[in-house]
Formats: sequence, structure tokens, C-alpha cells
Amino acid sequence: MPANLMTKKDMKELAAEAAGSAAEGGNPRVKEVTERLLYRVMQVIDECDVTMDEFWAAVGFIAKAAKNNEFGLLVPGVALEHFLDLRLDEADKRAGIGGGTVRTIEGPLYVAGAPLSKGEARMDDGTDPGEVFIISGQVTDEAGRPIPNAIVDIWHANSKGGYSFIDGEQAPYNLRRRIQTGDDGRYLARSIVPNGYGCPPESATRELMGLLGRHAERPAHVHYFVSAPGHRTLTTQFNFTGDKYLHTDFAFGTRDELIVTLDRVTDPAQIRDAGLNRPFARATFDVVLTKETATAPKTVVEREHVIAA
Repeated sequence: MPANLMTKKDMKELAAEAAGSAAEGGNPRVKEVTERLLYRVMQVIDECDVTMDEFWAAVGFIAKAAKNNEFGLLVPGVALEHFLDLRLDEADKRAGIGGGTVRTIEGPLYVAGAPLSKGEARMDDGTDPGEVFIISGQVTDEAGRPIPNAIVDIWHANSKGGYSFIDGEQAPYNLRRRIQTGDDGRYLARSIVPNGYGCPPESATRELMGLLGRHAERPAHVHYFVSAPGHRTLTTQFNFTGDKYLHTDFAFGTRDELIVTLDRVTDPAQIRDAGLNRPFARATFDVVLTKETATAPKTVVEREHVIAA
């Protein structure tokens, strides 16, 4: 159909009919969103004079992304996951919530059920030759009071940028741990310094990034879920100063408040005090949780995750 043959009124009516807006039954919310989405897609097709070849190429791209289970990469790659975080930030402000640690994207690589320990945990299985990394911190409320028994769920990549359950090379739950804070709200994790990663070479996501003139790389980072009764669950991560991709993260996960500096420890006495026999890196990442409230959207997101085998 030639561009501009249909009026906006025609497109709205067609979108409404396709969404079953006047039909009985169905889910009203699904109908509402579908109608608006279809209308906007029709507008883009019309305004950009999208050809049949271009349209079906886009359908093929979506099919490829679905076949590869890539939407967890694609959604942050086109800034939609970051956009959802920004909307949640604004909802928090309207509800009078402030002062907590900044949230950022979850990403696609979380696996539930990591081993749980009290106070501290070793996250790596000793097979990675990377740099030993000690992460410590404290979970507090907005008034600075320690939160005991908070669950700090941490996961990150190995020194090659791979994740357990994903790369097929690591033991189950390697570099994935849950730590329950002590009475002082503190936690400590021994691990190895992670590397960043990029989208797979043949992935639909990398293909799209190339068409957009963008790279498909993430800086090194460490993911967190932090939860405690009566507080809003926090999804966040931290990045490292000096990373090549720090401020061009293809997934829009970097936030200035979440950048930490690695402290390289070479002093023999400090190495011994840490129970190690070689230099190591360390960083502090404190977390401030906000009180739960019925006036703001929930922060626990129901979404599909990788299932532990």
C-alpha cells in the first residue's frame, strides 16, 4: 500500500479492530496496549515509508532474536531496560522515596538459588587464574542504621567475561553467592576481578548494534539484588573506574553513583591479614535500602531467568 494512503483515523480504526477493542471477552489491559502499539507501528511504517522487504527483514530479525533467546540482551541494548529504571526512579520521587542506593539494570544472566552463607562467602571455585578480589560493604537504611539479615545476592563474570550456567565452562553457581548480613549489616565476598563481555559474534543483538553504528560491549561489573523485610528490594551493580567501555556500555547500565575504584593491595602485612599469599584487589560497596511503601510501584520484577540445571 503506498505511503500516506491511509489517514491517521483509518490506522487508528484498523489498530483498534486488530486489538479486539470492540469485541467481547479477552483481557482489557492487553487490548489497550496492543491497540496503541499497533497504531504506533503503523505510523512508523507510514512515516518512514517502510518497504515490504524492510518489514519482513525486521520480522526475520525478531524471529532470530527469539530463537536465540536474546531478548534479555536486546532490551537493555536499545535502552528500554534503562528507561524502565528511570520511570521507576521518577515514581519513587513522586512517592517521597529518596536517599537509597541508585538502581540499574538487572541484565539477562541472573540464576536463582545461589548458595547462601552468613556474613561472608567465597564466590569462586579456585580454578580461575584471575586477580583475587575482595568485596566488602554494609547494608543500612536511610538513617544509616545497619540492616541485619539482609540478603545480598551477588553474581558476576569470570576473568574471561563468562558466566556460570551460560558459558558452559564453569561449575554451577561459580561466581554466584547470596550472603546474609550480620547484626552490623556487613557482608564480605572473596572472588576474582571480573572482565567485561560482548554480545556473541553471530547474535542478532550484535548485528543490530552494527547497523546502528554502535559497539556491543559491556564494561566489567558486579551485579546485586539486595533485600530485607520492610524494605524495597534493590537491583543494582557497580562498575570500575578506568574501564574502556565504562561510559559507553551498550546496555546503558553505568550510572555515575555506582562506579568504584579498585584498591590494589601489595603490602605484605595487609596480604597476610587478608589470609592471602599474593597481591589482591579490593573494593567497598555499601548499600542503602529504602522503606517499602504502598504508594510506589513494586521493585520485585517477575521475569524469566536462566534455570539452574
